[in-house]
Amino acid sequence: MKQSRFPLSLLMFGYAFLYAPIALLVLYSFNDSRLVAVWSGLSLRWYGELFKDERFLEAAWLSFQVAAISATLALLLGTLAALSFDRNRRFWGRSMFGFLLNVPLVLPDVVIGLALLLAFVEAGKAIGWPAERGMSTIVIAHATIATSYVVVVVRARLSDLDRSLEEAALDLGARPFAVFTSVTLPLLTPALLAGWLLAFTLSLDDVVVAQFVTGPGATTLPMEIFSSMRLGVSPKINALGTLLAAAAAAAVWIAWRLQCRRR
Repeated sequence: MKQSRFPLSLLMFGYAFLYAPIALLVLYSFNDSRLVAVWSGLSLRWYGELFKDERFLEAAWLSFQVAAISATLALLLGTLAALSFDRNRRFWGRSMFGFLLNVPLVLPDVVIGLALLLAFVEAGKAIGWPAERGMSTIVIAHATIATSYVVVVVRARLSDLDRSLEEAALDLGARPFAVFTSVTLPLLTPALLAGWLLAFTLSLDDVVVAQFVTGPGATTLPMEIFSSMRLGVSPKINALGTLLAAAAAAAVWIAWRLQCRRR
């Protein structure tokens, strides 16, 4: 029986809808023309121009610092929350606790950004910190958002863990802390790495929340890109977009592979 090609055609159309704009962005990043949408030949000219632009380099360095620190903080908080939620299944507020962990996943970024701005302003009035907004406030804001995502990833891994391994270690005389570091933590490692990479990517991509909680002198790379767009689209943006897409795709692919691992 001859198999219909209709489902395959639909699949290819779906992939084209998703990735054709990104493919065009990559193609035009190698365009020699000063005009963004006019093709005049292959060139690496705009990659060279991009790496000479100090504003973009400083913004990129700040973004990577913020992403690394906030992802680490989110990983710590999210892992503790997921472990507490998984190992205490009978406390009275478990449903409410789980609901509150998931709320930041669905809240609009504008709402989160405004709420964090108000929190920082009130904290500054009450305890004198933060005296001014900058890198530290962006780190806290991004960690706040990413913690919920880390919880989801770690909880998924915890639900698949074979608890008999921990029980066997306890029966053999190991202390709870030794069981955690020798048995639980190694089994959680793929999920922890996946959660960190996911949080890193979310931070690197954010522009809305950062605009609410930052101050003078702390401009992340997405903010710098949006600022430069007001003066017109430069071909350097195509080169920068290609590098960011490649970095994000690599991080998501690694996170996906780690999450797929069962042992």
